[in-house]
Amino acid sequence: MSNTQSSTLARLLNDCAGPARAQTLLNQIFVAPALLEDYGNSVPRAVLAQAMNMSLFADLLERVPTAAQRVGDVVSESGRLRFDHGALRTVVSSKPLELPSGYRAFARLLKPLGFEVSATYPLPRIHMVGRSFTHEDYPEDIAQFFVSEIFLTDFSSEFQAAAERVIGTSRDPLPAEAQLSLARLSHDRALPYEEARVLLSQLLPCFERQHSAPTVADYEILLRESAEMAWISTEGNAFNHVTERVQDIESVAEAQKVLGRPMKKAVEVSGSGRVKQTAYFAATVEREFVAADGSLVKRAVPGSFYEFIERDRLPGSTALDLSFDSGNAQGIFKMTAVA
Repeated sequence: MSNTQSSTLARLLNDCAGPARAQTLLNQIFVAPALLEDYGNSVPRAVLAQAMNMSLFADLLERVPTAAQRVGDVVSESGRLRFDHGALRTVVSSKPLELPSGYRAFARLLKPLGFEVSATYPLPRIHMVGRSFTHEDYPEDIAQFFVSEIFLTDFSSEFQAAAERVIGTSRDPLPAEAQLSLARLSHDRALPYEEARVLLSQLLPCFERQHSAPTVADYEILLRESAEMAWISTEGNAFNHVTERVQDIESVAEAQKVLGRPMKKAVEVSGSGRVKQTAYFAATVEREFVAADGSLVKRAVPGSFYEFIERDRLPGSTALDLSFDSGNAQGIFKMTAVA
């Protein structure tokens, strides 16, 4: 039987987040028993992926107060929650940048960790495309990534110019050392503990904003045509949302409304009827902008949010339907249009 405290996962979380935060995460999120083993000096890719996902989950809780409240409720009432997926937004640029364009900025990280693109989802109403990354080793137990990318060529020339100015300052936070570790991880499917620990600390900064503060003028231009691109201009590559997998989404949604949480009015239902989603509206955050005179000013804008999903089993199977739905996704993305 696994011992949570002596597991390789617990050691990674302890070393990268500190004992208190590590224990909190292990109390909050369900972890498959195989990911709670002591692997000695070797860290399997799945364990490293789980440590990264849990660390990113914790980061969102710090930025979204309603998410922290919900997780606190789950832990006090019923134990650990099921972390279903995290969502990221990226931009496809027509110009060469230091940071890889679009979803490739994350594919280079996720694939060595064991994630593969499981499906592609057109999001035509918001001029985006989404890709789900599912873990090969533990598809139902390690949270997926839903990585979307926005295409600037679908917008006006004024919008394109503003967007390129914003992302043109992007830097690549991934050091050469990390790229070598990812290559070894891709080949060996595991890393020595110390190398895995260092790599984890190098991966987490990739999930932040990599460009400079936008100007007020550029933000206004972006906001007129795309709430999604305006969000990217202030939040960058941080988790747009994390999602809790629940058994009865309708009852969860009603309970959250009774508590006064800022819930979406309706539940989104996939075309198959097997995937249902709803969410809180985005938290409001203060971000810095560059004014016309070059000074920095602060403005309240939509930040990230917390989502709920219910997944049924595939017909004639015991496997969960891990797919997404373009209609659901476009409805959920509206959570950052109003804060």
